Amino acid sequence: MEIWNHLLDGFITAGTPVNLMWAFVGCALGTGIGVLPGIGPAVTVAMLLPITAQVEPTASMIFFAGIYYGAMYGGSTTSILLNTPGETGTMVTALEGFKMAKSGRAGAALATSAIGSFVAGTIATVLVTLFAPAVAEYAVRLGPPEYFMLMLLAFTTVSAVLGKSTLRGMTALFLGLAMGLVGLDQITGQVRYTAGIPEFIDGLEVVLIAVGLFAVGECLYTALYEGGVEGQLNRMDKVHMTKEEWRRSWPAWLRGTAIGFPFGTIPAGGTEIPTFLSYGVERKLSKHKEEFGTIGAIEGVAGPEAANNAAVTGTLVPLLTLGIPTSVTTAILLSAFQNYGINAGPQLFQTSSSLVWALIASLYIGNVMLLVLNLPLVGLWVKLLKIPKPQLYAGILIFATVGVYGMRQSAFDLYLMYAVGVLGVLVRRFDIPSAPVIVGMILGPMAEAQMRNALSIGEGRWTVFVERPMSAVLLAIVVAILVVPRLAKWRQSSRT
Repeated sequence: MEIWNHLLDGFITAGTPVNLMWAFVGCALGTGIGVLPGIGPAVTVAMLLPITAQVEPTASMIFFAGIYYGAMYGGSTTSILLNTPGETGTMVTALEGFKMAKSGRAGAALATSAIGSFVAGTIATVLVTLFAPAVAEYAVRLGPPEYFMLMLLAFTTVSAVLGKSTLRGMTALFLGLAMGLVGLDQITGQVRYTAGIPEFIDGLEVVLIAVGLFAVGECLYTALYEGGVEGQLNRMDKVHMTKEEWRRSWPAWLRGTAIGFPFGTIPAGGTEIPTFLSYGVERKLSKHKEEFGTIGAIEGVAGPEAANNAAVTGTLVPLLTLGIPTSVTTAILLSAFQNYGINAGPQLFQTSSSLVWALIASLYIGNVMLLVLNLPLVGLWVKLLKIPKPQLYAGILIFATVGVYGMRQSAFDLYLMYAVGVLGVLVRRFDIPSAPVIVGMILGPMAEAQMRNALSIGEGRWTVFVERPMSAVLLAIVVAILVVPRLAKWRQSSRT
């Protein structure tokens, strides 16, 4: 009962005209930032941190939170319409969403994305309200062996389910892992694989590689191989979901929420792992497997989008209850707390109770705002499809170039982005899935650090990964993913 009293007080605080205004501005700005490739919520919040000197704490935290989850809504728009993820968490959406748009179902893809985001965000916010301390307490028990196995599970799932060939999936994964190793060794501080290029010392920027691989790669591929094709980029005939699409979407929303929220509460790669895992689950469970990778399966959009938004909401659990950021954006939010002299952690619910509960209440309000902002505007976003190809792809290249240059004001970043774009063309030309490249790059350094920490705990013994129950269970799942499909295929072929 005490929780509901606190939440009611939070709604009273968040519902003041000033705080509602900041929530709306944050959601609208976040949606716009999510649409633009290369500019993410982390960069935006970092640029806007100076406002903490002028705005009172509750309003600014509501504003920053609105930008954070608004970007997750907006990122799906360009992923679906233009195959250009505005955020790394929406890369999976591009896999099926863009195929749906090309087959004339962009409206349905955008609708299931917006509604799924609302459903997942609301359920995840209820879970934050009820179980934040308990979930954080459980998450903190996981050690390096469990984290490494979680990442190994993500590697296996992504490389095994994406693309027509496991070998090509593994090739893409190892390419990403190699990219992730460039720069400083996280543990020893040694410089490695930089080829003497100073710009590589800090490592490769994930957003840069993602924009190059997806946005620039898409533009160059279209210019080289599809430039002579007449007509608009994507044709479509409706901007709503049919009863059949509703029936296929709602289980995927719930499964995506169940996968995404726990991952948000642990430092295991942000929104990337749950979205890829959700995509793998939907691909395995779907009764319409033939639609994946061809005309686009709506479950492949609904599940990952729900997982994405549930994970984003879940990141607030360890941030508020432990002071532990589990994503780049929450790390910047933590610095915003520090700017106000507020210490995020177990005492935050006592020392700054009104701020915390107003922030949680603003999540409910923000989800409704984002649904209102996104669903009625589906028709407006779909009008992007009427832009002629040359102008459209020129615009994408301009946004990508400005976005990447704006991160570090480095001309070298632009050369690298276009070089990666050429790689994106080759990857697509030879039917190699590009998503495992990004997953390997993001999680590779983290997996390496967790593996080395786990071996230190086990005094060099590899058995440390099977001695702990949770780690052993995750390892068994990894083995099952690799072995069971092949055994089933072998049995089927032996019968025939």
